[in-house]
Amino acid sequence: MTHTIPDVTTVALAVTDGMLHFELSIAYEVFAAAPADVAGPWYDLVVCGPGAVRAGRFGLEPDHGLDQLPGADTVIVPGWADVDEDPPADLVDAVRAAHETGARVASLCTGAFVLAAAGLLDGRRATTHWAHTRVLAARYPEVEVDPDVLYVDNGSVLTSAGKAAAMDLCLHLVRLDHGSSVTNAVARRLVVPPHRDGGQAQFVTTPAPAPDHHPLAELFPWVIERLDQPLTVEDLARQARMSSRNLGRHFRSVTGTTPLQWLLTQRIRHAQELLETSDDSVDTIAAATGMGTATTLRRHFNRTVGVPPDAYRRTFRSRTRPGPNDSGRYHQRP
Repeated sequence: MTHTIPDVTTVALAVTDGMLHFELSIAYEVFAAAPADVAGPWYDLVVCGPGAVRAGRFGLEPDHGLDQLPGADTVIVPGWADVDEDPPADLVDAVRAAHETGARVASLCTGAFVLAAAGLLDGRRATTHWAHTRVLAARYPEVEVDPDVLYVDNGSVLTSAGKAAAMDLCLHLVRLDHGSSVTNAVARRLVVPPHRDGGQAQFVTTPAPAPDHHPLAELFPWVIERLDQPLTVEDLARQARMSSRNLGRHFRSVTGTTPLQWLLTQRIRHAQELLETSDDSVDTIAAATGMGTATTLRRHFNRTVGVPPDAYRRTFRSRTRPGPNDSGRYHQRP
């Protein structure tokens, strides 16, 4: 299926000497080019910096100066290498100015230190790489630092943990703008999982295993193919050939959540995709996702996504089927 994107939003990467090249590359890969099955214009990605900069061992020539950040719809601040030093004042001022003019600002990994220095995290919950959460909390006591999550979405200000969590946040931004179907297409191009909840753990003590080398590797696709069925924890444990207690322990280790919560999340994501790509009724989608009734689907969907299924469908179907008066971008949260 080809997805049509009717408008363009500008994503600006705010760079300076000392940025981490891995996080910078992740943002570039996600926002620079649309996957093959997404038609029409994609994001307009620009790189803004004070001049030629170095990210790790790599040199980078920005497209524009930092003074162009306030003109962007979304500003991405990659990881900051030396958290013991204050970030450059010109970068901090430009990021603050962009937010004040209405830009959505997101930090990847230790880019949170730039947002904190700009005052954007005061009174807000935020995260960063687990190795630096104590430093962030001590230096900026007005920030509510959460060391145990992948990313935090405060609407116009978002922060992520380190490395792979930066990818999770970038895909989350695409999902807010364009829905699950387009995000899944991006994830397929990049060969990464399309969704990990921001509330999942950072795996401080138990690193996330390789995708195909953990005790639940065969269980996950088995469940995804049977979302229309009334699966229980006992059903999952039986399929995984382990006790319910061991299943819960492995789920917590691999996903950071419980089997039932993970299952509910998969049902909701499947419902989102069906709402975006089909004309099926809410009753039919409830059955296809194992929710049973439209009432049950609406209750869980509204609580998880923040809007009812019908409103979600109207929003994202209007994006893929633009009318003559279609005017501009949509952000799920102000």
